[in-house]
Amino acid sequence: MPEGDSLHRAARKLQVLVGERVGVETPHPRAAAERIAERLDGRKLLGVEAVGKNLLLSFEDGLVLRSHLRMTGRWQVVKEGARRVGSPWLVLRGGGHEAVLWKGPVLELSARGTLRLGPDILADPPDLDRMVANLRREHPSRELGDALLDQRLVAGIGNIWKAESLWHAQLSPWMRLGQVTDDELRRVLVEATRLMRASLEQWSDGRAVYRRAGRPCPRCSTPIRSRGQGDDNRTAYWCPRCQRGEELRGA
Repeated sequence: MPEGDSLHRAARKLQVLVGERVGVETPHPRAAAERIAERLDGRKLLGVEAVGKNLLLSFEDGLVLRSHLRMTGRWQVVKEGARRVGSPWLVLRGGGHEAVLWKGPVLELSARGTLRLGPDILADPPDLDRMVANLRREHPSRELGDALLDQRLVAGIGNIWKAESLWHAQLSPWMRLGQVTDDELRRVLVEATRLMRASLEQWSDGRAVYRRAGRPCPRCSTPIRSRGQGDDNRTAYWCPRCQRGEELRGA
């Protein structure tokens, strides 16, 4: 699933259309049924911003288009008239460029989907105090790795950066929130911000644990483990030796 850094990267690409009166098409039948093109075609695009895993496009007259990519969606910016194969969900055209949304299952003329989000991990600066407070309000038996994926608490972290930030902070995803100190919560959030900003500036695949089950931990050489976590059974990756909290759970 595209995570917060992917959405911030897409927002940067779409800046070339800001200030333009855009032509709007919805070639995909499901997107066309929402009548988005009829309401936005010819309007000026005033701004594009990423909020957690959402992209918000603000148009004149107060209209806001929300895009969420879920597992498969992606934004692409190309020269106007570039050849494409298939039916994208949305095409925005202006200033010699086209912004094309492929497989974007959530596309709506409302920002209400962001009202219940927690603070954005990539905000400048991130509101770490509020994030810690949100995590503290959760039940103390909730597992840390599961809580970090809850967009109501912290917006933007997905499974990749959950695994990587916990490894860098040396905390097990299986620790209960009641076992984690405020300083430790802050540490893992700082690591998530640092790693995601680095990814935003220049993508690197130097991952320590994500999708590396069975391989040696870069820090202590213990084999990386993996197992489903939370109601959605998202796979957690961790080192059972050097990430604190594993001994508390006895896993």
